[in-house]
Amino acid sequence: MESCCPLPFFAAPGLLPAPLPTADTITASQDALQEDSSRRIVRVGTHFIVKYGTGVSLTEGETMLFVKKVSTIPVPNLYALYSRKNEGTNHTTNYIVMENIAGESLASRWVSLNTAEKVAVAGQLRSYFTQLRQIPSPGYFGLLGKRPFEDFVFRVGAIANQQMLSGPFDTVQKMLDAMVQKHLLRKPELQKSKYYNRVLPLVIRNHVPIFTHGDFQRKNILIKNDGEVVMIDWEAAGWYPTFWEYSMAIYSCNWKDDWHLWVVKVLDEYPNEYAWMDTLFRELWP
Repeated sequence: MESCCPLPFFAAPGLLPAPLPTADTITASQDALQEDSSRRIVRVGTHFIVKYGTGVSLTEGETMLFVKKVSTIPVPNLYALYSRKNEGTNHTTNYIVMENIAGESLASRWVSLNTAEKVAVAGQLRSYFTQLRQIPSPGYFGLLGKRPFEDFVFRVGAIANQQMLSGPFDTVQKMLDAMVQKHLLRKPELQKSKYYNRVLPLVIRNHVPIFTHGDFQRKNILIKNDGEVVMIDWEAAGWYPTFWEYSMAIYSCNWKDDWHLWVVKVLDEYPNEYAWMDTLFRELWP
């Protein structure tokens, strides 16, 4: 069932709400939603959101197409995936052109929701994650198409062993080994890496790969005017151990309000695995 689309990808003209914006129009957009040195996310007109830059991975767009194909989870429509060579350099800029969803992020909306509204949101999200878990596993831990992980936990920069540390992995044990190896490369003077190497297999075992969003935070959830919940930012999505979604969600929940109480209404809980991952994530942050 798992497949990757041929690139470049362009939606059929009849499916477009308007002509696709040109690369120059995208670059000229002043309606920036997010930007850093390697990527920008901009709104172009009323119809399009474009994520582009040298640090953008087209795998995210392929994953959005895959999720739409195998589930009924609301995901922004994808209109184009392509790359352009930057003149005079060896760099390539990748473009993901998608639907501009009219709605508000759950991060900004949460404080104004009453209990009944939070129950409705949690119920929708629970149904989405149930669908993700029902996607048949291809038997590896990694991104769509048996590609390496791109999550921060596995990024190693210019280290020669990039593929070994980023996967894909055949077993959860090999995945844990890679995380320990990154810890050792970043902090070779610490004996703690050897401790992790010894005890992680004792406390984290028997986890299979399940399809995972990978960045379940309120900023990546939109609520449309009609109340429908839409999931965005599929950059990290792929095949992870069963505990990963919960661990990442609790790790990033910030503890400033009651969100953590609602995460467990959406996701199955893995508190023991989270406790270990929380420590390791903080030490592996670039």
